[in-house]
Amino acid sequence: MSARRDVLSALAAAALAPFAPPLRAQSFPSRPMRMIIPFPPSGSTDIVGRTVAERLAAILGQPMVAENRAGATGAIGLEALARSAPDGHTIGLGTIGSVAINPVVAAKLPWDPQRDLAPIGMVGATPFALLVNNDVPAKDLAGLIALARSRPGAIAYASGGVGGSQHLATALLEDMTGVSMNHVPYKGSGPALTDLIGGQVQAMIEPAVSAAPHVRAGRVRALALTGAKRSPAFPGVPTVAETVPGYEAAAWFAVFAPAGTPAEVVARLSSALGEALRAPELVERFAQAGVDVTASTPEQLRDTLRSELDRWGRLVKKLNIQPQ
Repeated sequence: MSARRDVLSALAAAALAPFAPPLRAQSFPSRPMRMIIPFPPSGSTDIVGRTVAERLAAILGQPMVAENRAGATGAIGLEALARSAPDGHTIGLGTIGSVAINPVVAAKLPWDPQRDLAPIGMVGATPFALLVNNDVPAKDLAGLIALARSRPGAIAYASGGVGGSQHLATALLEDMTGVSMNHVPYKGSGPALTDLIGGQVQAMIEPAVSAAPHVRAGRVRALALTGAKRSPAFPGVPTVAETVPGYEAAAWFAVFAPAGTPAEVVARLSSALGEALRAPELVERFAQAGVDVTASTPEQLRDTLRSELDRWGRLVKKLNIQPQ
């Protein structure tokens, strides 16, 4: 009788086994975690990354350290992510510039976004704001274009690095309007914004999330937004397309893990990220900064990355943008 019960118990356990959570998912995370932010503090990626890391730490029940690893338009931080142990305890925040534009601009990168990173999910999207220093006489985008056309190369514009999203968005504007400005690349948005405010450069295209506080404080002026529609975070600011028909560009943020991270750990991280993005306080904070929450599955993020690499690759080839 006892032997029969043992057999029945074994059969029941086998039948239920497919529905039991994998052991690695049950034990994950087992220690403090790390979020690599591949840009300096105070920029848009830093703001989004730290906000997401804080929510994920609360959901996953482990501390999450936000670590800034700046340089090479995000390539240094993402290389560190790609080379991290693929156990889910190190994740990173990628951007349109660092994972979809820089790889098609840079001559050689020691990592590949499709081969070396495991998509977790999208976080949010935001338009860029075209900012100018308060001393620039142009009052609107048409005025800035006229000023740049009358003085080719005299207007210096900042970006977070050669081949980044800010650089490409501005280069696209130059291409569509026929103007020529002087590109001054920095190692991230933070120092670029500092010099814009100080007058060392005259213009800059910056993600709305980090531009909004400076615009509200009157440190810089926003002449236009690069998205398809106006944003309530920038009352009265028109889109670039209202002056330059057909122009559109936007920034997005997404979470990745190292390639080879177990599927069940990816699923756990994706689930936790989705929960974090539903938190009212996160949604409100992002909305105030002009960021729309855009959650996705890992598969959807993989498709988006593939599409963006193709789109920006074609633009880089057309404009013959070379790495420095």
